[in-house]
Amino acid sequence: METKSLNRNLHKASQAKKDEFYTQLIDIEKELKHYKEQFRGKVVYCNCDDPFESNFFKYFAANFKALKLKKLITTSYVKSPIAGGQLELFEVEGLKPSGKEPFKIEIKEVPDADGDGAINLDDVEYLLKHDKNTSTPLRGNGDFRSDECIKLLKQADIVVTNPPFSLFREYVAQLVEYNKKFLIIGNLNAITYKEIFKLVKKNKLWLGYNNGPKTYLVPDNYEQNNIFVGADGKKYAKMGNTGWYTNLDISKRQESLILYRKYSSKEYPKYDNYNAIEVSKVVEIPTNYYGIIGIPVTFLDKYNPTQFEILGITDRDPGNNYRTKMYTREDSPKYNDLNRRAAIRINNDLKPVYARLLIKRKK
Repeated sequence: METKSLNRNLHKASQAKKDEFYTQLIDIEKELKHYKEQFRGKVVYCNCDDPFESNFFKYFAANFKALKLKKLITTSYVKSPIAGGQLELFEVEGLKPSGKEPFKIEIKEVPDADGDGAINLDDVEYLLKHDKNTSTPLRGNGDFRSDECIKLLKQADIVVTNPPFSLFREYVAQLVEYNKKFLIIGNLNAITYKEIFKLVKKNKLWLGYNNGPKTYLVPDNYEQNNIFVGADGKKYAKMGNTGWYTNLDISKRQESLILYRKYSSKEYPKYDNYNAIEVSKVVEIPTNYYGIIGIPVTFLDKYNPTQFEILGITDRDPGNNYRTKMYTREDSPKYNDLNRRAAIRINNDLKPVYARLLIKRKK
C-alpha cells in the first residue's frame, strides 16, 4: 500500500506540476567544481536520477576517480519520457534489456577498462554492462520517500540532485531529518516558504555559487511558453529563477559586501507597517545604517553571516516581531495584500513591495 500511495502521489505531482526538468552538464560542472575537496572519500547519493538521463550520474561516474569518491549511489524512479537523453540505452547486467524498471546503481570503483589511461563514460558503460553487482532492480518504485531509498540515504555523506520542484519542501525536510549534507537545485522562490526560510534564518541552508537563469532539457510533451527546440531537435525550457541550495561550506559566504552608499531618510523610506527601511537593491545597502533593513531575497546570493544577521521575512510571516500594524478594510480595499507584505506610503497611498528579507548589519 505504501508503494502504491507514493507512486500515485509522485505521478500526480509530476503531471500537474511539470517536474521533469533535466539539468545540463555544463551547469553541473560549473557549480560542482567548487566542492571537489568536500567530495573526497565521501559516499554521494543521487536519489532522483535515472542514469540513462541524469547528467548528475554522468558527472560523478566519469569523475569518480578524480574526485576520489568512496561510493556513488543513484536510484531511478521510473523510466522518464526522455529515452536515452544523456546516455545511450544499452543492456545493463542484472537488469531487463529495456532498462525501464526502477533500479539502483552502486559504484565503488571505475576501472580503466579500455586501457587508455583515462576514466570516462566508456569505462562506466563497460562496468554497467559486465558487473551484475553494480546494477540491481529495486523492490519498490524508487520514490525518494520509500523505505528502500531511505535506507540508501542513511549510507550517504552528500546528496546531490535536482529533486521535483513541487516536492521541494518534503525533500529538504527529509535531508534535514537524516542530517545529510546536500547540494540540490530548487526554485529560488522556495526561499519564502516558511519551512525553507526557517533553515535559512538558522544558517542551516544557503545558496550555492551559480544562481539564476538556466536551461533544462524537458520531455517532448511539454508546451509552456518558455520552451524552445534546440539544434539537437530536443525541447528545452529556460528558467530564470532556479538556483543551488546547500549546507556545504563555501568560500563565498566569507566574502563581505563592499558598501558605499550613505543613508538618508529621503532616499530610504521607512515601511508603514514594519520597523524597517526599504532598500530595493543589494548594492544600495547603506554603509552607515545599523537599523533593520528590508531587502529583496536576492540578497542571499551575497549573504555573509559574519557581516549581517537575518531577522525575518515580510512575506508569509505575519507573526514576526518587526511588524508595527495590521491593515483593515478602512485602510485599503486591498488590505489582505498589504498585510502579506511590507508597504510604503506614497502621497497617502499604500504600495506593497515584493517579499523582503529583514536584515541587520553586525557591528
